[in-house]
Amino acid sequence: MSSERMADLALALVVAVLLEIGALPLPGALPLDHLVIVAGALALAAWRTAPVVALAVATACMLVYSVRLDPGPSAAFPVLVAVFAAARSGHRLPVAVAAAVFLGARLAGDLAGAAGGPPQPLVERTVLLLGWFLAAGVAGTVSRHRRAYLRQVEERAAEAERTREEAALRRAGEERLRIARELHDSLTHSISIIKVQAGVAVHLARKRGEEVPEALLAIQEASGEAMRELRATLEVLRDSAGDPPGSGLDRLDELVRRARSAGLPATVTVDGRPGALPAEVDQAAYRIVQEALTNVARHAGPASASVRIGYTGDRLVVQVDDDGRAGSAAVPVPGVGLQGMRERVTALGGRLLAGPRPEGGFTVRAELPLQEAP
Repeated sequence: MSSERMADLALALVVAVLLEIGALPLPGALPLDHLVIVAGALALAAWRTAPVVALAVATACMLVYSVRLDPGPSAAFPVLVAVFAAARSGHRLPVAVAAAVFLGARLAGDLAGAAGGPPQPLVERTVLLLGWFLAAGVAGTVSRHRRAYLRQVEERAAEAERTREEAALRRAGEERLRIARELHDSLTHSISIIKVQAGVAVHLARKRGEEVPEALLAIQEASGEAMRELRATLEVLRDSAGDPPGSGLDRLDELVRRARSAGLPATVTVDGRPGALPAEVDQAAYRIVQEALTNVARHAGPASASVRIGYTGDRLVVQVDDDGRAGSAAVPVPGVGLQGMRERVTALGGRLLAGPRPEGGFTVRAELPLQEAP
């Protein structure tokens, strides 16, 4: 039961107890009268959920109680609460009808009981009840308008928040386009020159009948791959809503072959049965292997690398080991590459371990869950 329902029930019980205390000393009170009092008070438990029903039950019960025993103004308390609730909900006609019926019946009963007596007490009681009913109706109307105002304020605040989010997204899109233009105008030009010059050198070497150096072929292939990767990155930057496919483990053999052509002996081992991978996991695994092999070529010295891909059902395990010059006593200094790996793995809800091996060399192990990250 919610706190509001408990508060409404407590209000109804308190009113019932107070009315019963006032009805006990009245002469001629029957068990049916006490039942009517309790029913009229307990109707207030529904003043939020069913205000019109609560108003009708409270008015009928309190009217019977008032006419039979004449308890005074206290009989109007449940009706006043129900009038406030109905006015708060916007039910003007039921409020007017209930007030007219209750006040009219009370006035008729008072006139019949005060025949030949002084009119001043009768007028005072009637004016007092009329003022209470007007106050309850006005208070309910004011509460209704206040609730409507608060709703409007909340809606305006939510709309302003949406507007701010849209403006932030628009600015982010503009920044992505600016970065894409800068990359296209500067980096693409430089890589294109490298690719063209390498191609010319290969062509001239073959034309002269000379053996083309492996390093030159590796430069030509790497520049072509860099152009492809750069174009994919530019597509991501220019299309924030789409998700263009990037490199995945289907290109792992090509990646390892390029590493070998650059002078890095590398092997690939696949454990488990390969299956369809989520696009984010597939691309992250490829990038981790790519960055790890790049780090081996740059920092490990004369070394070889082994790549292990493990499919374990609920996760994908990617591990790259090398036998380079890193030792267990060396403290690894995380660079941009390792930081980027960790960010990718963390975004997918996985775990990354990177550090020297006890037998020498360095290891990078990433465990990527195959379900959506929380």
